[in-house]
Amino acid sequence: MARRWIPRVCGGIFVAGIAGLIISSVAGNNAGFVLSIGLAIVFAAIALLTYAAVTAKDRIEPFDDARAEGLEQQVQSLVQSGAPEEQVRALVRDAMRVGRR
Repeated sequence: MARRWIPRVCGGIFVAGIAGLIISSVAGNNAGFVLSIGLAIVFAAIALLTYAAVTAKDRIEPFDDARAEGLEQQVQSLVQSGAPEEQVRALVRDAMRVGRR
């Protein structure tokens, strides 16, 4: 349930904060009122960043040094056998992009 209302409330605070800043600047530019609105916007931004960090579903895959070294050795063996290095590295990049999707 919180996954739905936290971003919506933060978005509402952002929109209302911008409107409040505009109204306060037109109505006399009261420093206390402007700082209060700005502080509310900052707290909403912090809440939204925290929410996004806590509810992230995708995990970062760990970097495997042994596999990277093996791949580099394969690239080097292809280059030594006569394949153009730029084309081999472009092929590896394209293969990695396809594999991630």
